[in-house]
Amino acid sequence: MSTSSLAIDISKVNAEQRITVEDHVAVEEPLEIQIGAASAAGAAAKSISITMRTPGHDVDLALGFLYTEAIITSAGQIKAADFSGPADAETGLRNVVRVELEADVELDLGRLQRHFYTTSSCGVCGKSSIDALRVTGCDSLTGKGATYPRQLILDLPDKLSQQQQLFSQTGGLHAAAIFDERGEIICVREDVGRHNAVDKVVGALLLEGRLPATNLGLLVSGRASFELVQKALVAGLPTLVAVSAPSSLAVALANEYDMTLIGFLRGSRFNIYAGENRITE
Repeated sequence: MSTSSLAIDISKVNAEQRITVEDHVAVEEPLEIQIGAASAAGAAAKSISITMRTPGHDVDLALGFLYTEAIITSAGQIKAADFSGPADAETGLRNVVRVELEADVELDLGRLQRHFYTTSSCGVCGKSSIDALRVTGCDSLTGKGATYPRQLILDLPDKLSQQQQLFSQTGGLHAAAIFDERGEIICVREDVGRHNAVDKVVGALLLEGRLPATNLGLLVSGRASFELVQKALVAGLPTLVAVSAPSSLAVALANEYDMTLIGFLRGSRFNIYAGENRITE
């Protein structure tokens, strides 16, 4: 069995008949993210998030989450990151990732008391206000980032679909992709949660030493929410492209930080909601 998709028998029904066929559904399992940090009292692990995710690239997900929530600010703060605890007896999956931080990293434990809890449908559950979502220390993206010809943007969905292996099996996953100034997709991650997919690509960039990613862009297969714009902003990504609609708060945040925000990228058209100077004819 794949850890990311599960084969099951279903009844497929149309106007003429009902037949039993094999289908694949996306696996959804909880992932607990722990931080291990040394203190005067010794080393201890603290659970800071439980997210419903599609197994795969789980360390990327954990590191991307910590980075986009501004809990860590560089790869140099990470001492180690790996699974912790035994595998689940039924599924064989390991559902806890522990990130050990270097001894000189100072954590705001009071801030972590928010006990982030995210699900596949909502990435901001447990955060008390919009003000709490605004991560401090983010710089304006004015003057940063590549410019992209219109056709390059239009070509991105086809390039992404060619690399969405799990979506082609299940039809039930979101994708996030990083593309360069030539429009080449250099990293793709899939997940049942759109915010998890973004955290996975950000975590991959963090491990490669490519953050802040001011020379790259982010493509997402769904809508552009406030949270996704925030995550792109923290990662230093000047351009965010979505195949579906943005929210009002997403547009406002993109305008505030001079990020290029594109939505409804479908067929031969798209809408530019902010930062149109990065898209050329």
